[in-house]
Amino acid sequence: MSTDYKHIKKQFEKSMNDYDKNATVQDLMASKMIIELNKISNNFDTILELGAGTGLLTKRMAKNVKFSNYYANDLIEKSKHYIQKIIPNTMFFAGNALKIKTPRKADLIVSNAMFQWFENLEKSIEILKLSLDKNGILAFSTFTPDNFKEIKELTGLTLKYKSEDEIKEILNRQGFEILYCESFYEEIKFNTPLELLAHMKNTGVNSLAEETWTVKKIKDFCDKFNKKYPQTKLTYSPIIVICRGK
Repeated sequence: MSTDYKHIKKQFEKSMNDYDKNATVQDLMASKMIIELNKISNNFDTILELGAGTGLLTKRMAKNVKFSNYYANDLIEKSKHYIQKIIPNTMFFAGNALKIKTPRKADLIVSNAMFQWFENLEKSIEILKLSLDKNGILAFSTFTPDNFKEIKELTGLTLKYKSEDEIKEILNRQGFEILYCESFYEEIKFNTPLELLAHMKNTGVNSLAEETWTVKKIKDFCDKFNKKYPQTKLTYSPIIVICRGK
């Protein structure tokens, strides 16, 4: 799939009010990332958070990490209000994370559950490295190819997820030292496929599909899901990576 950032922005804007109470896996990812980051360092001069959204990761950064300057970015301008409630003096940059220009380089670039939307992960990391101090740390979480495998099997819809090995190879080519890397699985169970679709809508993940889901399409999806999966569940396949530039 090619990345339509206007469509992604539109869908995430719709989901922001309900995001935090539905994004349980993304919250777990943020928690795990902070735990591992703190083992490496919890004191930075300048931090740049990409895809800050409603501030799931920002809240943990504010409580667990010391810093002098906090920059935050999101496609959605409304994100600024969420982030500045958490860290009032945040300098916020709305728009494509690969096109923003910050006043100074960061010694930590951090991002939770956003890198999967980059159409070309290697090129994106190459660009982001230009905003990172020498020996600076890049910490991010994303997803591997097994993510939402139920949806992929039924609809064919998926993103260009990279495997753990592919991510490591990209980082090695870009001159990063990998300090921590963990992939894992989390399953969320639902009473019905309709509940599953509502969950995806409330976390912005219906950005996967540009077309409108008609009543007939939804019924067909639910029928197929019930037939293939007697137990209604959705598989997440996150990966957390912390690396240092050389």
